Amino acid sequence: MKRSAFCLCAGLGLSLSLGLVAAAAPAQYSVDQGYDTADSQRGHESEVPLPAFPRQENLVEFYVSAPASNHFFIDAKSVSIGPDGVVRYTLVVKTAGGATNISYEGIRCSTSEYKLFATGRSDGAWARARTDDWRPIENKNINRHHAALNSEYFCHDGLPPDSAAEGVAALRRVEQPGAQ
Repeated sequence: MKRSAFCLCAGLGLSLSLGLVAAAAPAQYSVDQGYDTADSQRGHESEVPLPAFPRQENLVEFYVSAPASNHFFIDAKSVSIGPDGVVRYTLVVKTAGGATNISYEGIRCSTSEYKLFATGRSDGAWARARTDDWRPIENKNINRHHAALNSEYFCHDGLPPDSAAEGVAALRRVEQPGAQ
């Protein structure tokens, strides 16, 4: 199967203390929906369409690290691989203090960078990110969720998965420490 050499990721979102709402539907990415591969390679992207807000039943928890006190989830219905090679997904972080942070992000595997596209609001709507920056993924001891997604789940040898289903399968394959 042919693989593209580009991929992306982005940061955490707005704190939500409410449960997850709204219907989830997979986002489909194509050039006619705003992705121009040539522009994204130069660092100029068209506006990214946002997925449906995540639903609890579509969340797949992934392991980040032993010191992490937060729980990290990906909305399986939101995972996609764009023609630009960027892995896009909805990230849900449930903090030890009870807050929920929701964000729509992307990882560019070839450069180990992430980008925030939008944050989730308490009313179940998205707020587009104010910045358009790709940021390097740092492998920190705490809150290393971008590093985990990049190196352990979505990106292998600098390449994205062949399909969204393959990316979701990678999340499900890794057993969670302490899971029963």
